Amino acid sequence: MGDRSAIEWTEATWNPTTGCDRVSPGCDNCYALTLAKRLKAMGAPKYQNDGDPRTSGPGFDVTLHPDSLTIPYGWKSPRVVFVNSMSDLFHARVPLGFVRQVFQVMADTPQHTYQVLTKRARRLRQVAGKLQWPANLWVGVSVESETELPRVDDLRQVPAAVRFLSCEPLLGPLPGLNLDGIDWVIAGGESGPGHRPMDQAWVTGIRDACQEQNTAFFFKQWGGRTPKAGGRELDGRTWDEMPPPQRALSPS
Repeated sequence: MGDRSAIEWTEATWNPTTGCDRVSPGCDNCYALTLAKRLKAMGAPKYQNDGDPRTSGPGFDVTLHPDSLTIPYGWKSPRVVFVNSMSDLFHARVPLGFVRQVFQVMADTPQHTYQVLTKRARRLRQVAGKLQWPANLWVGVSVESETELPRVDDLRQVPAAVRFLSCEPLLGPLPGLNLDGIDWVIAGGESGPGHRPMDQAWVTGIRDACQEQNTAFFFKQWGGRTPKAGGRELDGRTWDEMPPPQRALSPS
């Protein structure tokens, strides 16, 4: 995986690691698990060492790919890059030394903007002080329901240039959402054969909190059997707000 991502809020993907496992209900219909199974069957080299998703339980083996570390150096034009769309960089089985190597690649390629999203917010907070944070790195945590709101407090303690939340798949309301220190929120419903429905009030509650607290809001999809089934409009318009560029120039 490397370029031309179909994800609405990024431009490219880069996977120096693959593999993950379940940590919260948002993982139950994981797209990466389904895609890993397909890629393994197709003979994709990165997925041949992973456990068979049909038999290995709710996840697939975390695997490091040092040979992928050089990929961003070859991209001539600047792009927005989602790091580890098929894994979690802050998974416990990703050594801190390898995380540092990934961060060094990002620092070496300042023409690109990197987006790292994790559900392992506690480890993110615990190792933050042991990392050198490049100015072109945005870091986010997944917040699918009220139960995961403590992840936001962990994120607030991380010295990233931009901090963001991914409320997708949104599985419930987020009452009292405190966006202090948060620059951007992505919200969206689940897609796929087993998708769980999303209530419009959950989304508008997040959108209103963003407007009240001056945080950029991006509505990705309503979801359904396919990602595009329900469209992207909320209250008659699309919401494609991004963090102001000046917020991404230097770590806060």
